[in-house]
Amino acid sequence: MLIIDATPAGEKLRSYTLDSLTEQMTVREIIRARIWQEVADYNQKCGEIFNGLVQPTDAERTLNGYRVKERGVIDWEQQFARACEAFEHNGFLLLIGDRQADSLDESFEVRVDTEVQFVKLVALIGG
Repeated sequence: MLIIDATPAGEKLRSYTLDSLTEQMTVREIIRARIWQEVADYNQKCGEIFNGLVQPTDAERTLNGYRVKERGVIDWEQQFARACEAFEHNGFLLLIGDRQADSLDESFEVRVDTEVQFVKLVALIGG
């Protein structure tokens, strides 16, 4: 499946391919696969900036991601829990193919060419 980070206006910020083991996946499983991969990649590189879906604990927001205080120690399970909570509280939309996901337990057919867009929502000032 093709993972795409996008803005609400439809601008694609980054994309990458993520292997899926099954054809039917729940939204929870899609989020889990993405989080596991991005945390594993970060922890392997031990970089200073984490450019992931949700902000890790003990990290500060920067222009290009999140600056992690202790490099290479992001817990993927904590990130997964934070991402599921963010989804449930409208922190981001998930578009799978041409449909918007409504719940973590909703199931979708996912193939190699399926586009999965994560659209981060930004709270308006005063709103």
